[in-house]
Amino acid sequence: MKNSSKPTTGKIFNALRYSLASVFVVSSTFTVADQQGTSTLHISYAAQSSAYALTSSGSQSASIQSATNKGSEEAVKAPPYKKPVTLHLVGDSTMSDKPMLSYPERGWGQLLPEFMLPNLNIKNHAANGRSTKRFVDEGRWQLLLSDLSEGDFVAIQFGHNDQKQSDPARYADPENAYPAYLNQFVQDVEAKGASVIIASSICRRHFTEEGVLKRTLLAYADTAKKVAAQNNVPFIPMNALTCDFLAQVGEPNSNHYFIKVPADLYARYPEGKTDDTHLNVVGAAKMAQIFVRELKATAHPLAKYVYRDTL
Repeated sequence: MKNSSKPTTGKIFNALRYSLASVFVVSSTFTVADQQGTSTLHISYAAQSSAYALTSSGSQSASIQSATNKGSEEAVKAPPYKKPVTLHLVGDSTMSDKPMLSYPERGWGQLLPEFMLPNLNIKNHAANGRSTKRFVDEGRWQLLLSDLSEGDFVAIQFGHNDQKQSDPARYADPENAYPAYLNQFVQDVEAKGASVIIASSICRRHFTEEGVLKRTLLAYADTAKKVAAQNNVPFIPMNALTCDFLAQVGEPNSNHYFIKVPADLYARYPEGKTDDTHLNVVGAAKMAQIFVRELKATAHPLAKYVYRDTL
């Protein structure tokens, strides 16, 4: 006669199986790592937070830890979010972005991102026809300050429109108004915990009949250099560097870098246009390259963001 009080082997197995299943009812995550003969089993579950240890062949051990505890530890160790560094560009049409890509004009600030790593955020605030005075009077400078964060950089380049005495809305003389605006820019930026770069204006393409380059922005370039020295901030001599370049390539070849529009192509210029101030895409790329190479030559902190110095 069979003893009905004794469970059968099958019943014992089923009881154990259902008991184990009830422990891990919410979720289980298994990660098995086999490294140099050691097997590790991690099981996470919602019902309990204790740790278990399993032993595999020989002295090999496996640890089982709660994923909730592990996730908490990783959250504590995670580095805080760090805002990307931004380079703000402030200047006139020789630097600004040109949204109408069908027209050949470009600013060198528009081409600058092509030389830099993507983890440097570049914001181009430069605008056509602006001088230091007009940039402030229109509220553009205050808008930039509202967008400025600690650790950012601001590159400032004015001069082309500051020298226009016939336009009171833009004129800023190189002895008084122009340096006063630049000094104010430096103070405002540093008050925000950001860093300033002062750059002199790029060169105009003006040659004499004898083929000698005329340097028409020297008064403003010299003042920009003095203001940078007085405030102990970096100075990029864009005027000297770009004029030297144009003088080296000469009058005929320098045409390749500026706007030369043929007739009967653009409705705005039915007779065509020759522009010795504004840059085409080749000229903008060249000016940006000169800026980038000067960053590297002077070991400026932004040099670590330079991706390349040729396209």
